[in-house]
Amino acid sequence: MVRRHQRRAFAIAVQILRNEQDALEVVQEAFLRVHRGLKSFQGSSSFFTWLYRIVSNLSIDLIRKPVRRESEALDTRLLEADSDQPLLAKLPGSDPLRALRNREISDQIDEAIAQLPPYHRGVIVMREIQGLSYDEMAKAMGVSKGTIMSRLFHARRKLQVALADCYREQFGRDPQKV
Repeated sequence: MVRRHQRRAFAIAVQILRNEQDALEVVQEAFLRVHRGLKSFQGSSSFFTWLYRIVSNLSIDLIRKPVRRESEALDTRLLEADSDQPLLAKLPGSDPLRALRNREISDQIDEAIAQLPPYHRGVIVMREIQGLSYDEMAKAMGVSKGTIMSRLFHARRKLQVALADCYREQFGRDPQKV
């Protein structure tokens, strides 16, 4: 059970938490809870949907802890201080400017997702990264399909606003006019 699902569970936790160590702890706790609650698993949804819900709930709970927020602020300041370090050697044949721009865009997207409230971040991760259906997402989060659709709409809208400058730089036009 653990071997079969640990990678996906870890990926979910990392996407929500943005920290590998915290994600490892959450996944470990999730599998402990699964083991303890296996007898109560009703099978009305897939095992992975059940596990996903446990992982996402534990991740969101961890984000809400005040100690974590203080730690994240410190980590951000340390990362910003290291931003002057030279880039690693590029692969032969790669375009260094394109690689740098792609990295910048990826960082901007990651930052925009990280700034979303946990329930919006969760639906973006589930839909856009994990590829879950609306029904799977609704079961995993314990809400209606309509709530999922609403949260996804608002999360996408927030990302669109947060990434508007990036879009203008990349494509030379306003994302609202696409």
